[in-house]
Amino acid sequence: MKIRKKVIIVEDHTIFREGMKRVISEMEDMELVGEAENGAVFIRMLKKVEPDIVLMDIQMPEMDGIEATEKALKIYPSLKILVLSMFGEEEYVYSMVDRGVSGFILKTSGLADFDRAIKKILDGQQYYSEEIMAILVKKFRSYDSPDKLVLSEKENEVLRLLCKGLSNNDIADKLFLSVRTVEGYRNKLLQKTGSSNVLNLVIFAVKNKLVTL
Repeated sequence: MKIRKKVIIVEDHTIFREGMKRVISEMEDMELVGEAENGAVFIRMLKKVEPDIVLMDIQMPEMDGIEATEKALKIYPSLKILVLSMFGEEEYVYSMVDRGVSGFILKTSGLADFDRAIKKILDGQQYYSEEIMAILVKKFRSYDSPDKLVLSEKENEVLRLLCKGLSNNDIADKLFLSVRTVEGYRNKLLQKTGSSNVLNLVIFAVKNKLVTL
């Protein structure tokens, strides 16, 4: 029997929360284990159950999503949090990304984008919608690229596929490589570009026109 992934929804608007519950109920490999109308309720809930992924709103009464995310990641540093918000303003995006969320999409996104985000995040990747990526690229536009950056043909292929959101397993299948070999190329790319994680690598690649999204 396939193990279902545990989900908590943190959202103060009842109508949207009910809609998310219906979407989750139709996903065979997902199980809703909790819902909270604000961050304070969520943090109390988190001390009793550890979810696989949290769907987090930002603006909520009593405790907003920014504070709740910060507190939650102190309890479970590896917790996967996907932000779903109506607000794509820079300050909200930067605040949530800086606190370590795994992804960020707007509530206006389609179900296909939502489904893709869930799968990527549970697969250990990060996922940001095009609108959010544009904001992040703008933030990092002043960073200088390393002098004389030289990438091999295979490193360029892996970089292009990482920027498309493919997982290490997907890239390995596509390029007929082992997962360990792909991880090696990814680590070399992080080192060569001075990136701390794949998100920063993608931003670096877009900003320096190494790839186009």
